[in-house]
Amino acid sequence: MNTSEFVEFAKATIDYVADYTDSLRSRNVLPDVEPGYLSKLLPNEAPEKSEKWQEVLKDVEQYIMPGITHWNSPHFHAYFPTANSYPATVAEILSSAIGCIGFNWIASPACTELEVITCNWLGKLLGLPDEFLNSKNGTGGGIIQGSASECTFLCLLAAKEHTTRRIKLLHPEMEENHIKSKLVAYTSNQSNSSVEKAGILGSMPMRLLPVDDKCSLRGETLKKAIQEDLEKGFIPCYVVATLGTTGTCAFDNIDEIAPICKEHNIWLHIDAAYAGAAFICPEFRHLMSGAQYADSFNVNAHKWLLTNFDASVMWYVSKILAGKNNLI
Repeated sequence: MNTSEFVEFAKATIDYVADYTDSLRSRNVLPDVEPGYLSKLLPNEAPEKSEKWQEVLKDVEQYIMPGITHWNSPHFHAYFPTANSYPATVAEILSSAIGCIGFNWIASPACTELEVITCNWLGKLLGLPDEFLNSKNGTGGGIIQGSASECTFLCLLAAKEHTTRRIKLLHPEMEENHIKSKLVAYTSNQSNSSVEKAGILGSMPMRLLPVDDKCSLRGETLKKAIQEDLEKGFIPCYVVATLGTTGTCAFDNIDEIAPICKEHNIWLHIDAAYAGAAFICPEFRHLMSGAQYADSFNVNAHKWLLTNFDASVMWYVSKILAGKNNLI
């Protein structure tokens, strides 16, 4: 395909996407196909000869669209909305065309700096404490991850390392592997299943604690569980509190949970993936009371904020992992 043909194909694809969006309301949300339908329509081997771009778009409509569940349809009410929008779609086109890999500053300075700036913007819109922002007075910053699952898991790994180093300073005679074998994490039994999976992947038992009649995890419940584990010789390490559970939109009581975490040097991660975007509205911010004591916090921009999946924004407060006074 020469350059002129590629440009023509690109323009036709954009037109196709626009037409698809216009016709979305009239399409059946759930496809009427059986498992394995596509393998009966496509060749078993990759084609040896290319097709004209007109044929490619024809194949998309004829073979792919019948098997698509239209998450962006106004008639789609399962799971959660994808928050797709015209600006997000256009931004993805531009981002894909640039194609930079922003794994450090020099790899693409604008990519890194724009992430820092926009995470600060969003953090301020949500009313996050200054400690979470990248600024002269702040000690943290925001990072765009793929999903809340990743955020929970990454923070568990950070908490695991931080606690291991802290205990090693207090008890130099203890082996690191022995310390890690005693670490334990806590969360509500209403939290997303990804929280429990984070414990499995991070080799840390995740205790699912009971909630009150409003499906909220309370401080006394957490305190009791921590005391039980301390008596057994375990080391409390990590707590995941949820602001807006995916099952019931329940809010854990951070005001009660946070002081307990601080008392026991436990990393507190707040999972506000589902409902956190609501904190943009000042009238809802009372629901995040106590968040200023957390060590990390995440919101899914791809739920309520018209951003294409996947974009989960995580903020953290820096913990210096060197120097005894910073750890105990």
